[in-house]
Amino acid sequence: MVKKIVLLGATGSIGVQTADIIREHPHEFSLIGFSAGKNMDVTRKLIVEFNPEIVCIQQAEDAKTLTAEFPATAFVSGAKGLIEIAVWDADILVNAVLGSVGLEPTLEAIKLGRTIAIANKETLVTAGHLVMNSAKQFGAVILPVDSEHSALFQALNGEKKDQASRLILTASGGSFRDLTRDQLKNVTVQDALNHPNWSMGSKITIDSATMVNKGLEVIEAHVLFGFAYADIDVVLHRESIIHSMVEFQDTSVIAQLGTPDMRVPIQYALSYPNRLPRPTAKRLDLAEISQLNFKKMDYKRFHALQLAFDAGNAGGTMTTVLNAANEQAVALFLDEKIKFLQIEEMIERAMDHHEVLSNPDLETILHVDAETRKSVKNMLK
Repeated sequence: MVKKIVLLGATGSIGVQTADIIREHPHEFSLIGFSAGKNMDVTRKLIVEFNPEIVCIQQAEDAKTLTAEFPATAFVSGAKGLIEIAVWDADILVNAVLGSVGLEPTLEAIKLGRTIAIANKETLVTAGHLVMNSAKQFGAVILPVDSEHSALFQALNGEKKDQASRLILTASGGSFRDLTRDQLKNVTVQDALNHPNWSMGSKITIDSATMVNKGLEVIEAHVLFGFAYADIDVVLHRESIIHSMVEFQDTSVIAQLGTPDMRVPIQYALSYPNRLPRPTAKRLDLAEISQLNFKKMDYKRFHALQLAFDAGNAGGTMTTVLNAANEQAVALFLDEKIKFLQIEEMIERAMDHHEVLSNPDLETILHVDAETRKSVKNMLK
C-alpha cells in the first residue's frame, strides 16, 4: 500500500531531501500535500511534479494566484492553513518546518492519532511534554528524523529500554570546531555557514556552529526517550560517521553508522518498520575512511551546549526560552546586526531573567515564546 505523505516545510533542506525519497520510491510513497514559504518557483515545480491534493503557502495572495493556476489543488495559507494541511487525511505527517511554528500543527495532527515523522526539534524543545503526553493519549506514533535521534531509535530497537544506561550523542563540532573562543570574536556569517560535513539550511548551520543545535538535540533525546540529563552525554566526532550510541547496563554499546546523508534517517522514518533500498546512495567504506576520531566535550569552549543542559535541567518554560532566544539571536546574526558570540550571550541573558513556570500549557508556552523574542530584540537597544 502506498503511504500518503503530508510534508510541512517542503522547500527547506529536510523538505527537499524528503521529496527526493518520495521521488525515488513512487510505489511506496505519495506526496498528497505540502507547505511552503514564499518560494513560488519551487512550489510550482513541486505541484506540477507531485499533483498534491492540498498546498499551504505563507501569503494569502500567493494562495489566490496558485488557485487560479492549479484548480485541481486546494490552497490554504498562513498559520491557520498550516493546521489545515497538518490534519489532512494522510498516513504520515513530516514536520520539517523551521522553528516553533511547527508546534500547533503537530499537536492537532497528534489528536487524530497520526504518525508524525519529526525533523522539527523546536517543537519538542518548546513543548515536549505536551507532544509526548498527547501522543500517548491519542495513540499517535512519533518517529525521529534527526540523524542522531534516528540512530538512538535504531540502537534501542528490540532492546529493553530499562536496561539502557546512557545515550551518547555525537557532534561534528560545526564550522568553528578548531577555533578558540578568542578566534570566534570576529567570524562572519559566511564563515559560519560553511559546515564541514552536512548540507543544511542557514539557521541550523549557525546552530551547529554555536552548538545550540546539539543542545536542542540533547533536550529532544530527553523528551523522546525519557532519559535523565545526567544519563545523556555528547562526544565530539569529526567525521559524523557514528550518528549516536546507546550504552547498556552490561557496558555493551550499540552504535548506528553511515555516511553523512540525511536521506537515510528520513527514509527510515517514512518506511518504518521496513527498510527500503537506496541504490544511488554512497555506501560506508570504513577501510577508505581508515580512522574515526573522538574527543571529550569542552563545555567552556562550547558554552551554548552547557546552556542547553542548564535549560533542560531547569525544565518547564526554560527550554522554551532557550529556543525562542536562540531563534531570535540567530536571525539577528544572519542579518549582521550582532556578532557570533553575542548569540549565546543573548540566550544566557534571556535565561537569567526568566522565572520558570512548571508544566506549562500551550497558551503559556506561546506567551513565553513571544515575550522572549521581544526581549532579545530589545537587547539591541
